[in-house]
Amino acid sequence: MSFFPGTDPAPGDAFACDAIENLIIPRSSDIGGFSVRRALPSRQRRLVGPFIFFDRMGPAILKPDEALDVKPHPHIGLSTVTYLFDGEIKHRDSLGTELVIKPGDINLMTAGRGITHSERTPENLRGHPLSMSGLQTWLALPDNKEEIDPAFAHTGREVMPEIEWDGAHGRVVIGAFEGLASPVSTFTDTLYVDLRLEPGKSFPFGAGHEERALYILAGELEIAGDRFAADQLLVFRAGDEITLRAGPLGCHVMLFGGAALNSKRYIWWNFVSSSKERIEKAKEEWRTGRFDIVPGDEEEFVPLPSP
Repeated sequence: MSFFPGTDPAPGDAFACDAIENLIIPRSSDIGGFSVRRALPSRQRRLVGPFIFFDRMGPAILKPDEALDVKPHPHIGLSTVTYLFDGEIKHRDSLGTELVIKPGDINLMTAGRGITHSERTPENLRGHPLSMSGLQTWLALPDNKEEIDPAFAHTGREVMPEIEWDGAHGRVVIGAFEGLASPVSTFTDTLYVDLRLEPGKSFPFGAGHEERALYILAGELEIAGDRFAADQLLVFRAGDEITLRAGPLGCHVMLFGGAALNSKRYIWWNFVSSSKERIEKAKEEWRTGRFDIVPGDEEEFVPLPSP
């Protein structure tokens, strides 16, 4: 999701674990009939590694007369990462890409100097109840890649390495983790891991990545005696080894992070850049229709927000 009318996420409650640098409670907003919780950026934390946006979509059930319809809209200076747990989304973009993303697959769309895309419920699923649950995150591009040509890559779940370890089950979506490496290619060190823990089971979260965090998708998580509920974002201090322990009902988390960027990033609407002037240029390009159109989805678009 790219449009989010809610306010910044709020600080969380106090906690005892010294390894946790930030605890963020996302703010929620209704978009197209279901809830979206935004955890990044926040007042406390703008990025974790290259992750500059972190949105939790659903879980929700769309009614037969409801559908996801995110009209064509632009991006610069980032890669969008779409990862579903339930439901389907039809992706179209100005490169001519048209495909349906399904649970466990990953869409990595690199905007670079500029791309336009739309996200909608597939035609064959409209008119029926539809469950929807997933994540959409944005990766800020490094300084020397911000203006590269746009690109799109789709990776099926069947080629992502699976984690199976004493009550821990999951998938390495992006990056290297516990001796496993995803085939998904990114421009900087990036970690993105889908992990489920059975009740009472523990799992190590090593300090090999410069910046690390996790989002609790379901269940309860215990770290150093502190317990954390679902829909909380925990950012860890650099260099500390962490042990994750699931609560009595188990736990589902998304681990993420990577190398910090070398310079500040500015964010306005769907635009990310190290330059305020570049964002102003992108505004004018979208306002005057100079972004490429989306083949097959040319009739609608999201207008530039008012100042």
